[in-house]
Amino acid sequence: MLLIQPTEEMSKLIRVELNENVDTRQNDLEYIKEWISKQPHLPNFDDDHRLMTFLRGCKFSLEKCKKKLDMYFTMRALVPEFFSNRDVTRPEMKEIISNVYVPPLPGLTKNGRRVIIMSGVDKNLPTPNVAEAMKLVLMIGDVRLKEELVGVAGDVYVLDASVATPAHFSKFTPTLVKKFLVCVQEAYPVKLKEVHVINVSPLVDTIINFVKPLLKEKIKNRIFVHSNIEKLYQYVPKEILPMEYGGQAGPIQAIHDTWIKKLEEYGPWFKEQETIKTTETLRPGKPKTHHDIFGLEGSFRQLTID
Repeated sequence: MLLIQPTEEMSKLIRVELNENVDTRQNDLEYIKEWISKQPHLPNFDDDHRLMTFLRGCKFSLEKCKKKLDMYFTMRALVPEFFSNRDVTRPEMKEIISNVYVPPLPGLTKNGRRVIIMSGVDKNLPTPNVAEAMKLVLMIGDVRLKEELVGVAGDVYVLDASVATPAHFSKFTPTLVKKFLVCVQEAYPVKLKEVHVINVSPLVDTIINFVKPLLKEKIKNRIFVHSNIEKLYQYVPKEILPMEYGGQAGPIQAIHDTWIKKLEEYGPWFKEQETIKTTETLRPGKPKTHHDIFGLEGSFRQLTID
């Protein structure tokens, strides 16, 4: 199964954590739908399930939900390199798919969190197009918005640095990293709970120090670096990990292939979604620009991610 959903017992606990009230959530949904309909710069968006996922990700704060939805549509207008040509059968995407693994795992942790593994396939493969790799991650994020039938308690990322090399790292420009982190943290209803870095090398410290200026303290404090994979099992149970990491969920290639097949099936839907973005000329007040969101090109100082 692509995404195992929480049990009813687990869902009850998650609803408490997400501040979800089954008696009022429909009213909250109707409020958000009405708000969207009154914003001249926002697209028509009548997807109750995705909107409910945004509400959950914002712990049912209506103001936070409005802000995040506005950013979700804004990113699609301002960052076409992530949100256009989202077709995994394109040669550029096929190259990414053969070079990296980025699958969410089917199972959940005991506290209802979804685990995503990110790893290169082989350190000797050429450095892939980083923007296309980021696009792939965001495509999976959009499918999760459609297919996470009930709320999960947050995301846990496992970053496998075993094949990371300076040549790979050199392709991650400050501008690309900023754009990606804004999309993930500000435009998607993601609760980032933990980041675990495994199979570390001296390069890992350089990468973490590269990203840290973009992070607030609460996110910095959720990064865990493990020199021994046994430490990872304290956070992520073995039974939901792929066999390559001592787990029982089968080979990571099979999980990855299942996701790629799903993304192929979503091909027409991704094409339709290219029009779901802001029309900045219609935004009340001043249109949003790259400079407003990302600051100066190549500078980290303009942005802090919460």
